[in-house]
Amino acid sequence: MLEIPGIWERPMRRRQLLQLSGYGAVAALLNQSTATFAAESPRSIKACIVVMLYGGPSHLDTWDMKPRAPVEIRGEYQPIATAVPGRVVSEHLPRCAKLLDRLAVIRSLHHGMGNHNSAMYQALVGRQPKIDLDILGADRSADFPNVGAALSYLSAAGRLPRTGNPLVNVALPHVMHNVVDLAGQNAGFLLGEHDPFQITNDPNGAEFAIPNLTSPEGVTLPRLTERLALRNLLENGNANRRTNATGIDAYQQRALELIRNESIQRAFRIANEPERVRDRYGRNTLGQSLLLARKLVESGVRFINVNDKVYNGQDANWDSHANLFPRHRELLGPFDQGFSALVEDLDERGMLAETLVVAMGEFGRTPRVNGGGGRDHWPNCYSAVLAGGGVARGATFGESDRDGAYPVSDAVTPGDLAATLFWRFGLDSRHEIHDLLSRPLPLAEGTPIRGLFPGAA
Repeated sequence: MLEIPGIWERPMRRRQLLQLSGYGAVAALLNQSTATFAAESPRSIKACIVVMLYGGPSHLDTWDMKPRAPVEIRGEYQPIATAVPGRVVSEHLPRCAKLLDRLAVIRSLHHGMGNHNSAMYQALVGRQPKIDLDILGADRSADFPNVGAALSYLSAAGRLPRTGNPLVNVALPHVMHNVVDLAGQNAGFLLGEHDPFQITNDPNGAEFAIPNLTSPEGVTLPRLTERLALRNLLENGNANRRTNATGIDAYQQRALELIRNESIQRAFRIANEPERVRDRYGRNTLGQSLLLARKLVESGVRFINVNDKVYNGQDANWDSHANLFPRHRELLGPFDQGFSALVEDLDERGMLAETLVVAMGEFGRTPRVNGGGGRDHWPNCYSAVLAGGGVARGATFGESDRDGAYPVSDAVTPGDLAATLFWRFGLDSRHEIHDLLSRPLPLAEGTPIRGLFPGAA
């Protein structure tokens, strides 16, 4: 039965947040233009998981339904009640509906990039590319780094406390690809040392393993260490070798650290998880990738990108230009199961408060259903869902118009979301890093969404 929308269906206003959260939140909100946050803040998060639903899920058929709109806008799905009185979500998100009181929904994300490759760069980096093209080119060495790469760089620079895990930035279970690998997935001008540790094997596979994390057959760790020490001794007097091999040595050193680190080794042994836990997340690539992300957070990894789908296309990912309703039904089931399991699992383990989870696409879909029963690209307004990390539970931030076409309050950009992630790690999003031409650039172009985190310092 469709519940009549009441006060709790409307976005949480600034006044409500101030009333609910007390003096600390008032101070934080009043200081949003000038406050900086030290990394040692006890309220800072320790990890972030970004779930990227490649292709662009429809906001109108998931988190921002318009049940009173004409059928050509509201679509075929029915709204269902949630754990937040008066709030509804899609009928194909039943598990998420039951824990909406632990989630926060942003309904006012927007940007100007209408093509997948440029929109993905905007989503993962938080900056607008110079041109809106579907193919941006294969060489991304001059790009601004994505959030995970920037965190890797700042960790190496000592601006974040060490976790005991040499892995900072991990992406799984594949690289997203549309003719070329999509922009925004690497370290850009920070270069390869801060690229994500990329996993390309399916965690749902029977023989899942990470080849780079095992010693060569017959070579024990002490023997491998002796080999590297001997090599360094022999090459120590070769000035040319020392000059040319700095990058290679860095990779080799990281590889050795990963092989030696038992915490990392345990994190990737997904087969050791109880069957009931694996079943809870769903025996599919997305579900097991989210389980692996939880294990990586436990091991001390700071930033994990979980990418849902590899290639672009009507039947390949979320890009449903035709037959959206049967296709989204196929995709929403695994997401609903895996994402809800991740949030509940983190919460039960006492890790959710210090782990921010974000799920989103690179854009939304057009408000009006087209002649093929689908919805086309729509970056002008779409949704993201957050959990943990101090976010206001059960809150809605921002509001779209009656057709879900444009934000009408609290509009949010990918730059604002990127700034929020840095801020929640205890970093000043205005901190400058330098590109290949030594130009100073702030970590993020946007402003942290402090109103969505009323208890954060």
